[in-house]
Amino acid sequence: MSQILAIVTLTKDRIAGGAPIFVVEGEEEMQRTAFSLEKMLDANAHDLKNGTMILVKHS
Repeated sequence: MSQILAIVTLTKDRIAGGAPIFVVEGEEEMQRTAFSLEKMLDANAHDLKNGTMILVKHS
């Protein structure tokens, strides 16, 4: 079972709770934040190609 651990997004108004949400200013900051969280959480970053990345722990 997979679990979403965090969400990194450019647009907070498109996202509903369920996981911590990190709102960033631009594409570069989104990538940097997601990849840092990926290492810290031992998770996988997935780019949804709509200004949002999710961090997922696959079991």
